[in-house]
Amino acid sequence: MAERRRIEFPSGGDICVGYVYPPARPDASEAACCIVLAHGFGGTQEGSLARTATDFAAAGFTAMSFDYRFLGESGGEPRQLIDIKAQHADWHAAIAFARTLPGVRADRIAIWGSSLGGGHVLAVAQQDPTVAAVVAQVPFIRFPRKVEGRSRADTRRLLRAILADWWAGRTGRPPRYIKSAGLPGELAVMATPQAARTVAVLDNPTWRNEVAPRVLLEMWLTYRPGRRAGDMRMPVLFSLAEGDREGPVEFARPVALRVPRGQLRTYPCAHFEFYDEAVRPTVAADQISFLRTHLVGFPGLAAA
Repeated sequence: MAERRRIEFPSGGDICVGYVYPPARPDASEAACCIVLAHGFGGTQEGSLARTATDFAAAGFTAMSFDYRFLGESGGEPRQLIDIKAQHADWHAAIAFARTLPGVRADRIAIWGSSLGGGHVLAVAQQDPTVAAVVAQVPFIRFPRKVEGRSRADTRRLLRAILADWWAGRTGRPPRYIKSAGLPGELAVMATPQAARTVAVLDNPTWRNEVAPRVLLEMWLTYRPGRRAGDMRMPVLFSLAEGDREGPVEFARPVALRVPRGQLRTYPCAHFEFYDEAVRPTVAADQISFLRTHLVGFPGLAAA
């Protein structure tokens, strides 16, 4: 299989950087289908996401990953900022770019997102009904009222950090960063032993364990990417972890059941284990089967 190719596309006055993974079988029907991938909260396109994109390309699909603005290799200031509206715009720009790739059918674009990105692909597909298929992996639907293992004192400390960073943004000052992941008791967005273990073995050179936490205010109060799930007409696969504490199954399952062509697959693992090589290849194989059915099996594609 050919090596991946670095690409750039504009979004919101900045440049997003991505990679195109050429299909292992360029003459196969799958090659005309492009899977666009992006990661979750503060994540970047290296590491496990690059391995999943490689798996899709090895299965014959064209795959394209990208970093959101302010993260990884993409442009934008300040760094390590998560802006939901901007990330949605980045998704739309990435989809538009994917439709210009040589050999790719413009009506055969699928979108794949994990964690916060899993929520984003639901919202973006509701905004763009021409998306052909969606894979929402351990998607963010909403925060639980109480995060297991986080004391009230920890919650108050996190809330103070969120408000301080929100005020810094409102007054034009630099972000007030905190850790994305840490151990219980640390000031971090995700302070669990599993999150800390995942970071300890991370093989992603473009990822930084810090983030401007102001976005959590919006995620807590207003961001509900599954709100209009019943309007989605494309096939949607929900890949869920039975032991997910970050995005509990009981939040995602009702959303999946409202999608007319929704499919639900659960796995006996936790949220971060989806990125482990003990679990990830199995999940990817099921996703490949779903995409092959709903993209390659689309009437007229093989003859086009």
